[in-house]
Amino acid sequence: MRLYDCDHCGQPIFFDNRSCVNCGHRLAFVPEQLAMHALEQEDGAEGTWHLIAKPEHKVRLCANAAMDVCNWTVLADDPNPFCPACRHNRLVPDASTEEGLSQWRRISQAQRHLFYSLMRWNLPRTNREEDPEGGLVFDFLVDEVKEDGSVVPAMTGYEDGLIAIRAAEADDLTREQVRVSMNEPYRTMLGHFRHETGHYIWDKLVRDGGKIEEFRAVFGDEQADYGEALRRNYEEGPPPEWQQFHISTYASTHPWEDFAESFAHYLHIVDTLETARAYGMSIEPRRHEELAAEVAFNPYNAKSAEQLVSAWIPFSVAINSLHRSMGVPDLYPFILTPAVVEKLEFIHQLIHSAHQAPGAVTPASSAESAPSGA
Repeated sequence: MRLYDCDHCGQPIFFDNRSCVNCGHRLAFVPEQLAMHALEQEDGAEGTWHLIAKPEHKVRLCANAAMDVCNWTVLADDPNPFCPACRHNRLVPDASTEEGLSQWRRISQAQRHLFYSLMRWNLPRTNREEDPEGGLVFDFLVDEVKEDGSVVPAMTGYEDGLIAIRAAEADDLTREQVRVSMNEPYRTMLGHFRHETGHYIWDKLVRDGGKIEEFRAVFGDEQADYGEALRRNYEEGPPPEWQQFHISTYASTHPWEDFAESFAHYLHIVDTLETARAYGMSIEPRRHEELAAEVAFNPYNAKSAEQLVSAWIPFSVAINSLHRSMGVPDLYPFILTPAVVEKLEFIHQLIHSAHQAPGAVTPASSAESAPSGA
């Protein structure tokens, strides 16, 4: 994620900011600009704002800003009251309760990070009005509490464009309990969004994009019985050699899950490298030049997955070491084997081919934030 500057005073600002701590101006992410901007209210136009840097650019705040759920904007003449991320939501937590509102705010934060990446590459994100059968839509589901007080957890999953996410996992305690019980090294709300959206991207770019044979050559035959694959995974565990060919144990269950996991990790790597670049970070270990690295390229416009991985591995090793020095788990407890990198390369080519396809439109933005940047 990039660092931004307040248009009014030049103060560094961040993706989730609502106001500038230095000058007090209202801040918002403007999707069609792919950037954070300082806003001023329009005289005589209630609810309408303009960008300080571009007074002719008129916007409204997303309807969910009223509850401090979202900090994105909508074009002033857009009839939809919700921003390009929130308009994909169907079921949301109960904002009339403190717990529900807190969950929704955390869920929205992760969702907006996901949509930032989708918009950077202009990946498919049709809604149900545009694609009633397979448009992207989110249900944030609450757990069922039975009469005896027992809880039936809502299930996170994907089906034909519908992504269901268990709202309770927005709470750190619940999510960590699940992570430990599932023996997972990593589990986050953003990870859920990226993984489940990987299934949607598979539908749109692999299945509907005529890439099935190329997919099978890398990931295997997705026609294998999915239910049986899950049963075998939960009853028998992953195959002994899973780490040689897969990014995670769950990726080893079925080619669909392998793709979704690999897609999520591709986004993890790209977005984290963009953050490292924004902060000017470089790795220069003393007497270990082989681990030296810097992000001297735009990760969202990388030439290959290999270019990303070559920078990512030194950074992840260094950050993991810092985490261990603090006595906390590794930030990135995964191994990128040649087989995994090959899968990341498939996803890299898939994403960039879709972005460069005829008719693809990239939202106006600065040279730094646009996918075609250096």
